[in-house]
Amino acid sequence: MHDDFEQVFSKLIAFPTVSADSNLDLIHFVANRLNEVGAKIELQQDESGKKANIFATIGPDIAGGIVLSGHTDVVPVAGQNWSKDPFALTAHEGKYFGRGTCDMKGFLAVALNAAPLFSSLDLRVPIHFAFTYDEEVGCLGGQELAKLLRNRPHLPKAAIVGEPTKMQIVDGHKGCCEYTVQFEGLAGHGSMPEKGVNAAEYAARFVSKLMQLRELLKDRAPTNSKFDPPWTTINVGRLAGGSAHNVIVSQAEVDWEMRPVTALDAVWVKTTLQEFCDQTLLPEMRTIWPGANITNQTIGEILGLVPMQSNSAREIVARLTGTNETHLVAFGTEAGLFQQLGVETIVCGPGSIEQAHKADEFIEMAQIAACQNLLEKLAYSLAEG
Repeated sequence: MHDDFEQVFSKLIAFPTVSADSNLDLIHFVANRLNEVGAKIELQQDESGKKANIFATIGPDIAGGIVLSGHTDVVPVAGQNWSKDPFALTAHEGKYFGRGTCDMKGFLAVALNAAPLFSSLDLRVPIHFAFTYDEEVGCLGGQELAKLLRNRPHLPKAAIVGEPTKMQIVDGHKGCCEYTVQFEGLAGHGSMPEKGVNAAEYAARFVSKLMQLRELLKDRAPTNSKFDPPWTTINVGRLAGGSAHNVIVSQAEVDWEMRPVTALDAVWVKTTLQEFCDQTLLPEMRTIWPGANITNQTIGEILGLVPMQSNSAREIVARLTGTNETHLVAFGTEAGLFQQLGVETIVCGPGSIEQAHKADEFIEMAQIAACQNLLEKLAYSLAEG
């Protein structure tokens, strides 16, 4: 492997690829690195032209092989109390600090640094690098990449999604569904609330319904569920609306997410909420003003990663690491997208999810070393025989 790992890692951290902003500078840097070692490069831009996925291949152009998958975007640092520059890699006492060190540019850096080794070997099957945009806001790039791969004459056999699992093998996780619900009411003077349609009040009732469903979901937990918590969860991320104390609110929004254990839970929650809006909230709103409305925007619906009896990705990593233990996690990844394509998939990467999304995010150097060791063993295993 190259001996400039920290240089590569520093460059990746220095790109401020918050989901709201472009990731093109980072993608071009990655493309140049992979192009230098002879990889076949494909870029897939979004409609705005400001973001892109990269899918690169080293080795023979045949079916099979393994995908090393990760996302390039990071969560914002605004409002967080950082003691270090979040977009400058800082090495201190056995840890690397910076936004994205753990989630998940550490894995990207290790994969990029391993590319020259993969290129130097006579691989029997290809190794693919799939780096996406906007995972943190609904796996938007991953969904587009899945559409691209679905039309291929042949697919990879296995995928390793390098989200932080402390290098443990994760073969199952919950889904992640994100929504924004908009309430349109009728403004008026606060002294006559019955003359208007207060969008904030109806949004609050919608949130109360979410909280009611959240409790009911606990009773729907599968008896054999190994997730923590074992049931489908609901979280309200944002409730916004209004302009002044004495004005009836005409516009309000609710951002919420659901982490389903089963697809049936997701259907039940969505159906129940739709009936609540159509049969209760909207009729009341339109009794006062016929123009009142409730609209739902699906930000992203990513199914979970389902543990499978046979999983070549799990078997490969277990053989290389010498462990047969597998785990489930509550957080979502792009792994389910690969699984839906028929690619056998696990999540396994350096760092702990406990450090993700926080101020002074870090990854332990020992975790980086463990990941480097895995990819080095993987490279030689793909060239054997």
